[in-house]
Amino acid sequence: MISSKDIEIMSPVGSYESLMAAIQGGAGSVYFGVGKLNMRSRSSANFSPDDLARISSICREAGVKTYLTLNTVIYDSELVEVKQVIGKAKKEGISAVIASDMAVITACRETGVEVHLSTQCNITNLAAVKYYAQFADVIITARELALTQVAAICKAIEEEKITGPGGKLIRIEVFVHGALCMAVSGKCYLSLDNYQYSANRGACLQPCRKGYIVKDNETDLELEIDNEYIMSPRDLKTIHFLDKILMAGIKVLKIEGRGRSPEYVKTVTRCYKEAVESISGGTYTPERIVKWEEQLATVYNRGFWDGYYLGRKLGEWSEVYGSVATRRKVHIGKVTNFFTRLSVAEVKIETGELKVDDEILIIGPTTGAYEGAVTDLRLDLERVEKAEKGELCSVAVSSLVRRGDKVYKIVKVGEQEGL
Repeated sequence: MISSKDIEIMSPVGSYESLMAAIQGGAGSVYFGVGKLNMRSRSSANFSPDDLARISSICREAGVKTYLTLNTVIYDSELVEVKQVIGKAKKEGISAVIASDMAVITACRETGVEVHLSTQCNITNLAAVKYYAQFADVIITARELALTQVAAICKAIEEEKITGPGGKLIRIEVFVHGALCMAVSGKCYLSLDNYQYSANRGACLQPCRKGYIVKDNETDLELEIDNEYIMSPRDLKTIHFLDKILMAGIKVLKIEGRGRSPEYVKTVTRCYKEAVESISGGTYTPERIVKWEEQLATVYNRGFWDGYYLGRKLGEWSEVYGSVATRRKVHIGKVTNFFTRLSVAEVKIETGELKVDDEILIIGPTTGAYEGAVTDLRLDLERVEKAEKGELCSVAVSSLVRRGDKVYKIVKVGEQEGL
């Protein structure tokens, strides 16, 4: 019997907004970077070492573990900085460091900080697990492995009692949702070759996501690949076979997306959290899976496929550049005041219009991602059906929001947005 208490949902965090959204979605842990020594140093807002104390405090109060990513290629000139960041993480009570470079792993062990392996280690076999078990307590397997291969590793860990430095059985982690890279375990040199920005240093410019024309240098014959971006895989989605992943013995479910929005983090985290609880409770049904898939489709994605877990050898490629989400957010204005006793937000409409029954999203560094429908809209205390650009309106909300929070209207893609 699978218990939801044994399964950890690990959510991506690139800002305080997404940190709060992850907690709201039910994350068991969050992972994030500080400064430039992480694989999303360019694509997400990132934190500074000075943020570690606040992050640790917020997560400790919420009962959420904190994982700091220090997973880029490291050079000699950066070793002092690496040790300083690890020392700061230790001081502030960060739960673990995610690493792939042996210099970082060694520094963590010397400092007494728990190590989790990054996907860049490309763990594909039991021998590698046994080797890294002397350093790491959590090991992520390569994304290119089939689920049967991961299950065999998990079974061997149980049977052979393979433990990490903390004395507990090694926990196996896998990616369950989000962007995939054409490169093996994310190690790619295309961005470096084309633009002098290295993916292995956290600065990928994603040239693989673009469309290309193939040209024969001898005859000048050109071939355009029809309707597909052949270096840009669709996003991974496993919620429809998550029961198989859990039965394989995997304990940590990692969601990709440190560069994505707070509503993405909250929605994906919530769906997978609900699915784990559903599997544990015996209510994991096709009907519920369809509803989760519909929710996952509303936030950023490049289309979905199963990854390599079920034995696929080649990916399914994106058909468009960018997201194919079924819904998108349109900026409306900002919160200028909040009346706690009434649970009412005062909103300045800066663009477009807001109407009764509109779905709204309010995002802020403490608020996270509030989602709801406009049920009560007022101008000068009078009920109205619509508020327009330049007006200051009052909106009833069901939880606390703050001054300065950004307000968005959620619309279906292709729907008239009233701008």
